[in-house]
Amino acid sequence: MNWNEYSLGVRRGMPVGVGYLSVSFGFGTLAASQGIRVLDAFLISATNVTSAGQFAGLTLILAGAGLWEVILTQLIINSRYALMSLALSQRMGEKIGLIPRLLAAFMNTDEIFALAMSRKEPLTVPYLLGLGLLPFLGWTAGTVLGALAGSVLPEAIRTALGVMLYGMFIAIVIPPAKKERPVLAAVLIALVCSCLLDWVPVFEKVSAGIGIVICTVLVAGICAALFPISEEEAEEAV
Repeated sequence: MNWNEYSLGVRRGMPVGVGYLSVSFGFGTLAASQGIRVLDAFLISATNVTSAGQFAGLTLILAGAGLWEVILTQLIINSRYALMSLALSQRMGEKIGLIPRLLAAFMNTDEIFALAMSRKEPLTVPYLLGLGLLPFLGWTAGTVLGALAGSVLPEAIRTALGVMLYGMFIAIVIPPAKKERPVLAAVLIALVCSCLLDWVPVFEKVSAGIGIVICTVLVAGICAALFPISEEEAEEAV
């Protein structure tokens, strides 16, 4: 293994690891407040490493959704990672085996993908593994700390931490929505779809998991039709 490449990846992944520590703390707190054991919360984070997918999955678990409903929801929500991993494979400067390829894909998140694609040099396996190390440790450690805190803190504080999560999502969505019309349109359409599924009586039998799938596919389809990306813009993004 090229340890210089590995250590470089570790250093560049450190800010993401610190950020993941705080976000996953909220997930752990929410999981513990809903009766999820600390070990189970840890296993969820250690085997997924995806904020949106985990929060959606937790919602489905608490709603008593079936296994196939959970699988379908996760497949839709996390489908972007398959495309991101394909993009990373085009930037690899060396032929890699199946196991390193699987490890790099497992650690591939939105933030890690952005860091990896911003590198001008060809990507290497040691660099990608180092890049994902601290984010993975931060995500799992934050979940455990949050779950431990959520299991001992008073109910009032647990409730306040739960509200903090919604504030975090708002803080993530509002800035880009102010600058980019497609993001704003996606947020508004998703809001309308979610309200219709919750409030219109004809949709009352639609489960939470299927509702998430419907909203995700519908919003993605509408925005793809309204705001298509040209080939030049796609190449610049990569």
